[in-house]
Amino acid sequence: MKAGSTWRLALRVARRDALRAKGRSALVVAMIALPIVGAVGADLAVRSGNLSVADKLERGIGQADASYELTGSDPIAQDFEGKWTTLDNGASSEEISADAPEVLWETPEELIALAEEVLPEGSSALFERTDWQRATTAHGVDDAEVVETDPGHPLAEGKRTLLDGEWPENDDEVVASSEFLSGSGLSLGDEVTVNAWGEPLDEGTTFTLVGEYEAPFELDVSELIVRPGAMNDTANGWAVGKLLVDVPGDTGVDWELTERANEAGFVVVSRELHLNPPSESVLAPEVLALDSGSGVDGTGVAVAVVAVSLVVLEVCLLAGPAFAVGARRSRRQLGLVGANGGERRQMRAIMLASGVVLGAMAAVIGLIGGIALVMLVKPLLEGQMGTRFGSWDFRWLELGGIAAFAVLIGLMAAVIPAYNAARTPVLASLTGRRGVRHSSRVLPLVGGCMLLFGTSLALLGGLLLGETIPVAAGAVIAELGLVACTPMLVGAFGRLARWLPLTPRLALRDAARNRGRTAPAVAAVLAAVAGTVAVATVTVSDEAKMRSEYQAQLPDGNAALMAYDADGATTLDQARTSAERELRVNERQDLAKAVPGPLNCETTDDGWSTWTYCGDVGPLPADGAECPAYTEDADAMAPEDRRAALTSPLCDGGGGIVGGISEPVLILEPEALALLGLDEPGAAEALAAGKALVAHEDLLDGPDDVRLGAFTKEAEEYDDLGLPVDAPDREVTLPAHVLEDGDDAPLVIITPEMATEAGFAPLDRGTVYDLDETPGESAQQAVDADIEMLGGNVTFRVEDGYKEKNSLALLVLALFATVITIGAAGIATGLAQADAAADLSTLSAVGATPRLRRALSGLQCGLIAAMGVLLGAVSGLIPAVGLRLVEHRADLDWWQPRWDAGETALPRPEMFIELPWMTFLQLIVVVPLVAWLLATLLTRSRVPLARRIG
Repeated sequence: MKAGSTWRLALRVARRDALRAKGRSALVVAMIALPIVGAVGADLAVRSGNLSVADKLERGIGQADASYELTGSDPIAQDFEGKWTTLDNGASSEEISADAPEVLWETPEELIALAEEVLPEGSSALFERTDWQRATTAHGVDDAEVVETDPGHPLAEGKRTLLDGEWPENDDEVVASSEFLSGSGLSLGDEVTVNAWGEPLDEGTTFTLVGEYEAPFELDVSELIVRPGAMNDTANGWAVGKLLVDVPGDTGVDWELTERANEAGFVVVSRELHLNPPSESVLAPEVLALDSGSGVDGTGVAVAVVAVSLVVLEVCLLAGPAFAVGARRSRRQLGLVGANGGERRQMRAIMLASGVVLGAMAAVIGLIGGIALVMLVKPLLEGQMGTRFGSWDFRWLELGGIAAFAVLIGLMAAVIPAYNAARTPVLASLTGRRGVRHSSRVLPLVGGCMLLFGTSLALLGGLLLGETIPVAAGAVIAELGLVACTPMLVGAFGRLARWLPLTPRLALRDAARNRGRTAPAVAAVLAAVAGTVAVATVTVSDEAKMRSEYQAQLPDGNAALMAYDADGATTLDQARTSAERELRVNERQDLAKAVPGPLNCETTDDGWSTWTYCGDVGPLPADGAECPAYTEDADAMAPEDRRAALTSPLCDGGGGIVGGISEPVLILEPEALALLGLDEPGAAEALAAGKALVAHEDLLDGPDDVRLGAFTKEAEEYDDLGLPVDAPDREVTLPAHVLEDGDDAPLVIITPEMATEAGFAPLDRGTVYDLDETPGESAQQAVDADIEMLGGNVTFRVEDGYKEKNSLALLVLALFATVITIGAAGIATGLAQADAAADLSTLSAVGATPRLRRALSGLQCGLIAAMGVLLGAVSGLIPAVGLRLVEHRADLDWWQPRWDAGETALPRPEMFIELPWMTFLQLIVVVPLVAWLLATLLTRSRVPLARRIG
């Protein structure tokens, strides 16, 4: 028979067999279709989420020919998409300066006048100014991006979508984004007051909310839009000024016009340059340097390949036993084919055709399901991405490739059952006898070698090379090796049956005897659990590292209400009243910053911000405040001496953080030391006796004295201790007591009495509280809202230790592994029942009760889950430890040369490897129990008697 005729016959037989065994066929189709649904959905979501050039332009510049944005630097050079760099110092559009840019314009008319010099004659422009402001809400105040423009102008069409109400038509009207409205608690018709940072809210501009909108490109932006000029204030250096320009004619803004705008400091986003870009030869070398690099992420590619490989392995492991049982259920049919002259290749073709047929069904279902899933969850995906999809983008060639991949998976899953079915003697197929089957001796040997090699590659690659690619490759090789060893390990587990009672002994021996269906199910559980254990181990190890590095600013359970500056100090009393209304306070202690007395604060306004300065007080060490590790003679120092110097506050900036602030000299009562966690033996007594507490002996002026300097004038340059480099206006010497562990303490602590005697004034900085109980989220939000309403720079903090952020992720991973484990174990149990129907009938015939049969099925399912979970836990530790070694190697590569050169005093980095015990408990204990219970409850009590053969 020709090959074509053979495959036509095989496909016809496979189709009929699939329709006869609907349950088994549906099971295989579902297993193959599930990853296809995910792949199709991901492809469609990514393609539809990647906007076309036309969609990007509409959302960026509306219907305008171009946008002109003033950078504040000239000349500049840009590329065709609007990425730019200056031509003098190399600062690019991706860099943010620490200083406010120069104010070049203050009104819309002034910005338009600046642009008229570079715009074609006859152009029209729509003004758009963006700045961060403060806006009132139903709860207090919040940050908002305020845009001054006309959103209903024809040039702005497409940039924003009006959802409710109308666009503003008057200067006292405002529209808000959905994100701002959802967070503010406001609705249309309410009033909102907007003002710049640092200004009283009662001096702001009040608007009426008349509309709600969304920006398709930024769904999560908290934004307000008012008419141009409605803010009634001048533009500061941080405001972004932009013009949407419509030029006469059909040529748009070409490269010549763009270069002319660049010379004046305008960056241009042009529709013409996006749709019809010229040759890159016209770009400046500085612009070309911005895009250097291959853009290929080798690690990402490696991880993607590993993920796809494991998905294919998982599906094949789950579907393979179903095909194997299908081959056994069809063995009489295959025997008839052989008895009538059928060749082995024809019997192989029939089984392989089953994989093709079921894979094709899965491909169709996966395509339809993936497309339907994306359409169903489109709003959720858009919310996660923060942008609306463009038009649906069906790449049928890619989708067809995914469908072909489903057929390939089905074919791969049927290969081994087809091979075994073709080798079965015709007489054994007709009589139903299976004969004696021996396990392969080569496969465990190969698997053991792969396990050792993969483990060595993962661990040594992480430790010696510090690369993730060998870790990923080694983990996959080791896992495949362990999968190859699974039949042998299942047989080893079967030897434990002799010590078990009757029912578990039968279950374990049946699992060991039928390794063809047990081993793939165990391996499938192994693969799912290994990935979960690997991710969980890395996650909890990262958490352990961050927990060890976390520095508490207060004792656990205490709270602090602190003012950042002198302006915030004016609202502290009101903030204290609000906080104490919500908190259950056991003890309260106030803190103050020492400043020169009498208290005399001066406010400075440089045109774009204001601040208040009250003077500084700080320690004056005997040899000056210069760090020896940073002097000109530091290169001659021995590395160990330089490392010792770096531990001094003269080098690290000194001063521990207390409740979010750091001050050189803090004024407090001795009783407050306990609330700050500084209650080492003898400290409170020394402070009560009139001695200043000093954080480090390098700050002393003499053996037992500390010299404090008072500075009344604001300086332009400060030293390492945060004090002016100029000579102090006055000096005071106080007796001192050096703290044994002052790393987390202020540089100097004195009492109010000592401050008064020294001629210093207290500047209120806040309060620390000893709380009766940790406040809940609602109480903290209430305090925060009251503080925001006060308008000062005040912060409220409750010290409740390091908060783990990944507990939810670990729970999701454990649930995922639970579902896969129970599913794989349930599949194997169902196949065992179908495969061992005669054995169950025999048990029933000899008097076995329904309870015994249910217990047997439950134990079969639980044992498969337990074996897979145990092996998966071991397998998952290999990549986890390898990845931790990679991170540790990177830390060492950074630390070692700096330690040898004396450039850091940090201790040697530790390698944190912590086991996810809760995940182990869920997987090793809970999952097998759940699998056993479900299988026991779902197993039918009645077993039909099998037809006698012969």
